[in-house]
Amino acid sequence: MTMVLSLAMLAGVAQELATIASYNVRVFNANDEAQGNVWSRRCKAICDQMNFVSPVAFGTQEVTYKQLVDMQQQLDRYAYIGVGRDDGKLAGEFMAIFYNKEQLELLKHDTFWLSETPEKVSRGWDGACNRVCTWGEFRDKRTKKKFYYFNTHLDHKGPVAQVEGAKLLLRKIKEIAKGAPAVLTGDFNVSPRSKAFGELVNSGLVKDCYASARYRFAECGTFQDFDPYRRPADRIDHILVTPKVGVEAFAVLTDGYWTKNDAEPQVLKLNGAEVTVAGGKWTRRNPSDHYPVVAKLRLW
Repeated sequence: MTMVLSLAMLAGVAQELATIASYNVRVFNANDEAQGNVWSRRCKAICDQMNFVSPVAFGTQEVTYKQLVDMQQQLDRYAYIGVGRDDGKLAGEFMAIFYNKEQLELLKHDTFWLSETPEKVSRGWDGACNRVCTWGEFRDKRTKKKFYYFNTHLDHKGPVAQVEGAKLLLRKIKEIAKGAPAVLTGDFNVSPRSKAFGELVNSGLVKDCYASARYRFAECGTFQDFDPYRRPADRIDHILVTPKVGVEAFAVLTDGYWTKNDAEPQVLKLNGAEVTVAGGKWTRRNPSDHYPVVAKLRLW
């Protein structure tokens, strides 16, 4: 009886955990294609990875509409929300949020621009380009409990835009979530030591999942520029949550894939048996120029 109760309790604990991820998938780029980082192959690796990790929701950055269509075809459990940052429709990069439509009900969603005029297409402060945040209000179909998800991409050049963008995110989370559990993910283009990141984590409104996690698997940072042998030092992709959300675990996932060079397979002897192995050289590649970050949360 004790064992049965213990197993039931463990099952209940497992059910309470919600996996969230953030993934800068890298905008489609002809130069990347020429270097062998072909979108069709990258897309399959990204979608295979997310289908395996099985987040209840995950935020993406830099993805264009064409890429979204490709991803949607391989993410059959997921729907997405978001608009293009350059016209509020389909033009430019999306900060799309994919959510498991079998588990979550979408209640509301919208996008605002990180600028002095967040309600319309605009570029903020000293930013190099338009930046947006897409958000959604979701209800878990099993527990009937709600949470809010915000996904963004801060500017990569403008220090004022980074800090002011962070302040705007905080204001919007207060205004929209109104104290309900909330998640903020994105490519923030800043390290944990930056002023902009300090604005966020010192606000009392959100906390860093990396710092708060009970368990952590993060051997490196997140931006590696498609180099599978580079060890990035800093995390610039982050998952933040409101204070009452529990953080069980956090990880930077460094999974890669292989592309085949022209070569014949080889047959080797292993303990007297013949084993076929790939011949010649294979190239290890990263699905994106950023590693994704993942957190296991107690949202409900």
